[in-house]
Amino acid sequence: MKHNKKRNTAFIYETLSRELTKAIVEKESEQKALVISIVKEHFTPDSPLTAELNLYKVLLESQSIPENLADRMLQETKFAYSKLDDKAVFDAQSRIIATINKNLGQHVWSNFVPNFKSLASVNAIFNTKMPVKTKVLFEQQIIEKMTATNELNEDLKTIDNITYHSFIKKFNSKYTDLLQEQKDLLNRYITSFADEGFELRVYLNEELTRLKSLVAAAKKTTEEALIVQKLDSVNEYLEEFRKRDFTDRDLNKVLKTQELVKELSAHD
Repeated sequence: MKHNKKRNTAFIYETLSRELTKAIVEKESEQKALVISIVKEHFTPDSPLTAELNLYKVLLESQSIPENLADRMLQETKFAYSKLDDKAVFDAQSRIIATINKNLGQHVWSNFVPNFKSLASVNAIFNTKMPVKTKVLFEQQIIEKMTATNELNEDLKTIDNITYHSFIKKFNSKYTDLLQEQKDLLNRYITSFADEGFELRVYLNEELTRLKSLVAAAKKTTEEALIVQKLDSVNEYLEEFRKRDFTDRDLNKVLKTQELVKELSAHD
């Protein structure tokens, strides 16, 4: 199947997410600001792109559900997709493609997106010009992914990682060096621009509680005044943050705190 990834809204969003992650990790503040501005401008709650992206997410993010429910969700999602304004979506895609090319560069389209095959499959399902037989086969693949157990989904991810390992290592080595909790934070920070920060807030409420607990435990195991002072400062910041909005500066602070507590726990 020939697939034009630039006309796949979910791929556009995913490749921008990867670009933002790289910019954050590599501390490229200008690139980060550009990506954020593009996401905020083109994925507003009432934009055609957001409406289409949400339908992709229904099929891509549903896991371990009964087959009859998966099939019903697929049919309802296809029906909802048929109600979208095709011209409005196409025009919105054209605008964001032009913006990316002009402000970020062509290299963005080469970003590695782990679930690219699934994105292409959903795109084929939504494509009204796709032959019926081909579309049915893609629909079956999606239903199998929606009904698969968590173990099977993890196996599929592992296979993808093995298949593209050399490319990932070359393309995004700095990202793979992050702690798992740092990756989780970055992923939610990226998606916060599309859901107005809801998932990020939920995650931070749990993560800040975890970090505070680890900082408190670390204080009990050290008598070095400088370290205690540093830990007190970190604890004060974590407590104060709950009372205000999350900023880019906060992101860097939490990332550093995650690394700090990991190092402290390693020395226990």
